[in-house]
Order: sequence, then structure tokens, then C-alpha cells
Amino acid sequence: MITHHLLFVFLALSTIPTLADVNIDCGSTSKNVYVDENSLAWVGDDGYIQSGEPQTVPSTIVGLTNVMSTLRVFTTGKKNCYSNIFAGKGSKVMVRASFLYGNYDKKSSPPSFDLQFDGNHWATVVTSSDQVVSYEAIYVTKVDYISVCVAQTSPQQFPFISAIEVGNLDGNMYGLLDVNYALFLKSRVAFGAKDTIRKPDDVYNRIWDPAGSPGQGITVVSSDAFYISGASVDDFPPQAVLQNAFTTAASTTGSIDLTFNDLPQKAISVYANMYFSEVTQLDSTQKRSIQVNIDGISAFSKPIVPVYGEASELRLSNHTASANTTFSLVAAPDSTLPPLINAMEVFSFSDELTDGTYSDDVNGLASLLVNFDVLQAWGGDPCLPAPYSWDWINCTADATPRVTALYLNSFGLSGALPDFSSMTSLETIDLSNNSITELIPDFLGTLPKLKLLNLADNNLAGTVPSSLTNNKNLKLILTGNPDLCLSGDSCQTDGNSDESPTRSSKNKQKRKNKKTPVILGSSIPSVVVVLAVGWVLAKFYHKRRRPAVAAHAGGARPEGATVTSSLHEMVSDIGQSGMEEVRVSIQDEITSKISEQLSHQEGQQ
Repeated sequence: MITHHLLFVFLALSTIPTLADVNIDCGSTSKNVYVDENSLAWVGDDGYIQSGEPQTVPSTIVGLTNVMSTLRVFTTGKKNCYSNIFAGKGSKVMVRASFLYGNYDKKSSPPSFDLQFDGNHWATVVTSSDQVVSYEAIYVTKVDYISVCVAQTSPQQFPFISAIEVGNLDGNMYGLLDVNYALFLKSRVAFGAKDTIRKPDDVYNRIWDPAGSPGQGITVVSSDAFYISGASVDDFPPQAVLQNAFTTAASTTGSIDLTFNDLPQKAISVYANMYFSEVTQLDSTQKRSIQVNIDGISAFSKPIVPVYGEASELRLSNHTASANTTFSLVAAPDSTLPPLINAMEVFSFSDELTDGTYSDDVNGLASLLVNFDVLQAWGGDPCLPAPYSWDWINCTADATPRVTALYLNSFGLSGALPDFSSMTSLETIDLSNNSITELIPDFLGTLPKLKLLNLADNNLAGTVPSSLTNNKNLKLILTGNPDLCLSGDSCQTDGNSDESPTRSSKNKQKRKNKKTPVILGSSIPSVVVVLAVGWVLAKFYHKRRRPAVAAHAGGARPEGATVTSSLHEMVSDIGQSGMEEVRVSIQDEITSKISEQLSHQEGQQ
């Protein structure tokens, strides 16, 4: 994979990483950190994204919080990404993205769009007019800098985002999770709770929703323990969710039946955590032993026995469930008390996580982003997910994609080209119609698969590397760079020439020295040309008469043969003697005129 990402070396250079949790108030233009009612520190999003437009949600929304009062909307681009969020490679993180439409655009049309992270599909976001919609993922990062992206999926339905929260989890939490997959939260409930529980009660800022009113035959009980430790289990449930529980009104004959409407109708693989804590100190005659069934089938080989003042946990990771699945808690045969449950989490699994675009290509693209400001709005994984690659690149369809083309013509690039020699799968590079300056880098001639290099209409100068001009498999376009010359030529860099080198290796034309033709064209006086032509014509007239008479006297040659023979002899004589005289005469005149011009130029300088 990469040492990667995106993101990126560019992002690493532009921000100072911190291991603290990151809470981004999207659309906020504030430069100051503020702390909300949940003791969360929030920052504006200017340092994390360079695209999109900040918008404000009307204050008439009931229960509107400060963080939900702004959003950032994206009306251009296939995808837009918050990319420089430092998490540290190999960290286990919880990422939450939240959305409140609030009719900010006065169109009364909540949009739907895709949500992505680190080049992976996350969810299809379905927003609400007046309700906050949140999506949460837990996974082990494969890169230092993570990305959260929104992508347009329907015309005129513009993606937006209100908030991003990234929290670091303990490495032992959600320990049954394979590092090649992510968990997507479907439900997290606290049974018996009256209000939502989150930070500061949960130091990991998980949001626990109250389960609501218990159903028929279910009652709420509260713990009489002064302190309940969640540290006794790996997933650290907060004390606040262990304080209350659901139990059955009957003794040991009733059951607690749980269904989760957030699961799809079709069964999927799920990951679930169940949390238990005994609510009172039991005497020696009492025992609470709980068996968990899924659709009537025992899910665990052993029952769970809650402990007073501590948390107990059951973790489930190898089962399927749907919205129609029933999780039942019943008293085990040896139990004298009814079942209870304090809290529960249910997750679905992602598809297998990608390793991202090939690391060397990512590093090469990062150098372009660092070098050219106009490209710095591009973030997230360059090639993934596949339908949402950057607009100006082509990628292979491999599991770890390679970048095969750069289409940066007319992008307003200015300055010298950086080194992106690590992008060894490039076949096409189009950098035409920009303001790229200085020399053509030698590394371009070392790219093994390059077939087309278009550098036309820039401000490049100097000699074209021979590795490019000698490459017979490469189509090289250099027009519109007046200060360029081909390998082996003497470079004219005054910028006044209208000529520019243009060449396809299949039809290569070697240019002659620029200075000498210019001198020749301007220094041979017309009198020399007239004398030379007159001399040749006179010679031709003299030679033409003699062979014609001879031919007529002999009576042996037809008229056409006489002319042909005469011309042949004339050319032969001129080639051997007359042309030598012309050459010497013209050379003397040229030498004289060159000397005069050079003296004149030196005098002007």
C-alpha cells in the first residue's frame, strides 16, 4: 500500500498533526475554537477544505445548536473531501458525519447523495428538512490522514455537510473487528435512560439514544450502586448507560424481545455488543443468569451473569440479522431472577476496505498539489471509489489503482514542474496551455509507459532532453514554447522567434542551427546572386551550341537526344569547373559580409 496518503504528503506539509480528537464545524468561518454544551471543542473548517460554499441554517429550526447552524454545500465537482484530518496510521477511530438541511436554500428539497471515507463507500445520505441525520463508522486507519467526502449522485441535488467528528478509541475496543473492514452504526441504545447520553458522560463521545417507553411486560429498574465501572470490559460503556436497565415484570418466565428497524429487510452480517450490570446486591439465594437467543436459537454457549457495580458484556460478530430479527433475553434454567439489559450497540459491516491508490502515484500527485495552488482543492483518494476519481486523471480498475493519465491542459498552472517520476504507469501527460516555466525535467524521459507528452503553449525554455526526442514510441508536442530547442541544437532564448519545436517521433524533423540560416538569409547581397546566375546561363548557352551542331552533322541522333546529351555535358562541365568558380566567388562574398555584420553587431553592443 502506501506510506500514503492523501491526505497526503501535501497535507502533512500544510498542517501540524495532533492526536487529539477533531471536531469540525462545517461552514463556520470562525477562526476561534469554541466549546459546546457537550464539552466538545469545535473548530471552523477553513483549514480542512478549499472547495464549497458556507451557508447558514435558519434560526427558526427547533433545537438548533451552534454547530448545526452552519453547513458547507458543494455545487461543483464529482466529490468534495475534507482530507487533512490527522488520525495516525493504525489508529482505531470513530468518525461521525452529521447533516442538517434546514431548508437553507429555501427550496424545501432535502437532497440525497453519497458519503465516503478514505476511498471507500460509506452510506447514501438521506437528509431531512428539520432533523439532524448522522452516520458513524469505526475502523482501523490505513493512512495517517483520513478523508471524509460527499459525492453528488443526482442532478441539482447538491451535497452538503454540517459537522465531522473524529475520535480516537482504545485499541482493545470493538476487538472482534477485522482490520480490513469497518463497522457502520445502526443502533446504539441505553435501556431505561431518559435522555441522550454522550460526552462528557462517555469519554469516547459515543451517542446513546434512550430506548423510549418499555413495551408491555417490560419495566425499568435502576442500579443502587454508588459507582459502576465500565472499565471491567474492553468496550468501556459509560456509567450513565449502566445506571438503568430493562427487565421483565414477571419473575423468570418473561422475555425481553428487541428488534432494530434500522437494519435492512434483507439479512446482513452484524456486529453487536450487549451490556449488563446487576442493579442490586444479591444474597446467596438469588441468581440472575441470562440466555440470549436470536430468532429462538441460542446465540451463546454460556449464559451471562451480571456483576453488581461492574459492567459485563456479550459480543456478537458472526451472525446475520435484519429488521425482522428478534433478539430475545430469557432467564437461564438456573436463574431465580428475570433477565435484564442495560445497553446495546448494533453495527453492519462495510465491504472490504481498500488500500487506496498506489502509494507512488499518490506521492507524485501530492507533489503536484504542493507545487500548484490551483490543484489544492482536490482531496480524498485520487482514484477511489471508482466512479469518483479526480476529474483530471485516469486510473486503472485494479484493487490498488494506478494513475495512467494526467489531463491538466488549461488549468492555470504556473511555475516549474515538480518531480513526479514515481508515477511510472503514466501513458498520457497533457500539460498544454498553461504557464509552466523553466526546463523540461529529465525524468519525463524515464517514464517507461509514456506514449503522449503534450507541453504545447507554455513558457518552457532550454534544450529538450534527448531521452524525449530519441524516444520513437513517444508523441511529443512542444509548439508554442519559443525558447525551446531540440537536443543538440544551439538554443535561441531571446523569445523573439515565431518557431517552436513540434515533433512526433514517427515523423521527426531535425532542425538546423538557428543562427547560421538567419545570417545567410540576410547577408548574401543580391548582386552576388545576379552575377552567379548570369555566369551559369552564359556557360549553358556556350555549351548548348557545340553539341547541337555535332549532332546535326552526324545525322544519327533525334532532336530529343541532342538536348538531353547537351544538358548532360553542360551539367558535367559546370559541376567540374564552373560551379567551383561560383562557389569560391560566393564564399568570398559571404565571408566578407559576415565579417561586416559581426563588426556592426559588436559596435551596437
